[in-house]
Amino acid sequence: MFDIAKVYESPADDFDVFIRITREEDIAVARQMAKQLAQEAGFSLADVTKIATAVSELARNIYRYAGQGKIMLKKKTEEKEGPYLEIIASDQGPGIADIDLVMTKGYTTYERSLGIGLTGVKRLMDSFAIYSEVGKGTVVIAGKKGRKF
Repeated sequence: MFDIAKVYESPADDFDVFIRITREEDIAVARQMAKQLAQEAGFSLADVTKIATAVSELARNIYRYAGQGKIMLKKKTEEKEGPYLEIIASDQGPGIADIDLVMTKGYTTYERSLGIGLTGVKRLMDSFAIYSEVGKGTVVIAGKKGRKF
């Protein structure tokens, strides 16, 4: 069984970027730091934009639904494979009772939302997993591979 609390308590030293999301302004900080890390790792401009957008959506979800949480980014560079960036978004908010329902495009519980945040993140990234437990929180793990041209 996936341990949400263990991921939430991951030490900051294990990541290249570690951002606490506690204020709305932290969403922009997370986006900017993800963009900078992706550029440094050698991702294309298109992929940098996708990564920054995914991080922004995940940070916004943390702020809106959990109040606070963390965004953690780790880059890996394989000579043959190219760059890879892993994003972990973690919170100890109310959790998600029905993950299949929230992964339905257009579903939202927030009145000023289009309901495309998590489905958009999944579409933008190469890997995507979501773990949630009511009353314990949510963890989203997404990854992006750099493309070779």
